[in-house]
Amino acid sequence: MDRIAVLIPCYNESQTIGKVVRDWKEMLPEAVVYVYDNNSKDGTDRIAVEAGAVVRYEPLQGKGNVIRRMFREVDAECYLMVDGDDTYPAQAGPSMVTEVLEHQADMVVGDRLSSTYFSENKKVLHHVGNNLTRFFINRIFQTDIKDIMTGLRAVSYRFVKTFPALSRGFEIETEMTIHAVDKNMVIRNQVIQYRERPEGSESKVNTIPDGCKVLLTILNLYKNYRPFSFFGIISLSELIVAALFFFPVFLEFLETGLVRRFPTLIVCGFVVMGAFLTFTAGTILETLVQKDRQEFEFRLQLVEHFYKREKADN
Repeated sequence: MDRIAVLIPCYNESQTIGKVVRDWKEMLPEAVVYVYDNNSKDGTDRIAVEAGAVVRYEPLQGKGNVIRRMFREVDAECYLMVDGDDTYPAQAGPSMVTEVLEHQADMVVGDRLSSTYFSENKKVLHHVGNNLTRFFINRIFQTDIKDIMTGLRAVSYRFVKTFPALSRGFEIETEMTIHAVDKNMVIRNQVIQYRERPEGSESKVNTIPDGCKVLLTILNLYKNYRPFSFFGIISLSELIVAALFFFPVFLEFLETGLVRRFPTLIVCGFVVMGAFLTFTAGTILETLVQKDRQEFEFRLQLVEHFYKREKADN
């Protein structure tokens, strides 16, 4: 087991990967730097090897697929995840590692949004997307994470080995964050300096399609992790709609003693039935989620036991 593993997912980052590997090896000489090449065609893997990295490959395209393989193959006491585009400073690494190894943090978030991100990144839609994602997650999950989509974060062994990575693309950061929040893991925010990509280096993020995927991921994870709240809102909305259409019919009945709009009354009845069914589904799913949290705590104990045994053997 490595003490510190620096994980760098890469796709066509030949312009910057050499510098990124050298910077992190200089700041964390005891760390093993892993570069996972995701079908690059510009010699990224060769440059990474020359710079001193351990290079491995992920044939399935997408950052989420790369991170899934990284977490499966690498064992370390502390993992540092960083993008290969030279936008994140290696100087932040030692303090982030300290939070994990000495202060029992499970995730340290490199917070770009509280420093230089908005002045360095000129893409307005990126600003909007980052702020929307942060707002929704902090409101829905009652937390205070400063930067959801950051590409620099440190995570613990217990987080990596209990994280069920399902996302295939850039929405993986959102999934990681929500998993840590839901499982009551220790999360720290650390302000970092962000710099724009060097000229000629192109971002792999497709702003609108990837942004839509992230928002859909938030909605889906909200449903999965907070089903009672999610289905409760739907149920309440259905009751409100039914009431709005029912009251005119009811008032007319009080005035005339007649019900002239039977179709409206029947539809309102079905909508109310649907509201109760939705509420019942949310209640059942919430019970299953609570059961899963109990089982997760048991799995976490097994991971912790294995972790301590591995450390003792090393």
